[in-house]
Amino acid sequence: MADHVVVVGAGGFGRETLDVLDADPSGPTVLGVVDDSPRAIDLDRLAARRVPYLGTLREWSATAPPEVQYVLAIGAPNIRQRLVASAALATRQAATAVHPSATIGSQVELGAGVVICAGAHISTNVQLGAHTHVGAGAVLGHDTVIAPSVSINPAAVVSGSVSIETGVLVGAAATILQGIVVRSNSTVGAAACVTRDVRPSAVVKGVPAR
Repeated sequence: MADHVVVVGAGGFGRETLDVLDADPSGPTVLGVVDDSPRAIDLDRLAARRVPYLGTLREWSATAPPEVQYVLAIGAPNIRQRLVASAALATRQAATAVHPSATIGSQVELGAGVVICAGAHISTNVQLGAHTHVGAGAVLGHDTVIAPSVSINPAAVVSGSVSIETGVLVGAAATILQGIVVRSNSTVGAAACVTRDVRPSAVVKGVPAR
């Protein structure tokens, strides 16, 4: 477990990730937040909770001790993929952040940098790839395999034996039925019900999702 971490991303999910880290009394010390282009309102909200803004990703990476880890807390999967491949993060280790109220079954594998928010339920024999985000109240069924840099938004339900490839975004309250494959860089709309495989880079929505 990391002793000290920074959160990459000052926006809404960055601050939600701060809540996840703060909720664990045995977790790492959060040194602050880095962001390449923070909004003024986000900086105000960080200041209100007394969390330092540490500058851009490049500025922080150039000066921070190598043992300081990071949590990539940016909602868009494509941006996470780009930042993971950047020179600023290439030599640094990512830390996981799991809210104490999340329930995690047996034989679950969490990749580096995974964020699991409050009330999420992850069943048995689930694999989560690096830098995947699981939103509040989301449910992941047994034997599901999720690739890196996937976003499972709040209250989404992923049934058993589902495969979700890299860069997918699953919208809030969406449902993916058992055994479905969701191909890379696709988007499942909020409240959609996915009843068949989703092709790469597709956007599907509705009930059933099309």
